[in-house]
Amino acid sequence: MNNLNRLKVVLVEQGKTGKWLAEQMGKSTCTVSKWCSNTVQPDLKTLNDIANVLQVDVKDLIVSNSKP
Repeated sequence: MNNLNRLKVVLVEQGKTGKWLAEQMGKSTCTVSKWCSNTVQPDLKTLNDIANVLQVDVKDLIVSNSKP
């Protein structure tokens, strides 16, 4: 599967862990790990909730498909 989200990158940039995000979201660390590894993608509502927790624009969490 292609990398569709940048969640792992944003967490690293902010110095936060998947465990921290899981606690904030009320999700299991296993679920967050799957999102970070792009094994499973969060739905749009969840992606928006993640953006709110991380205080970033939801666009910052998605890999752009536009060509430079």
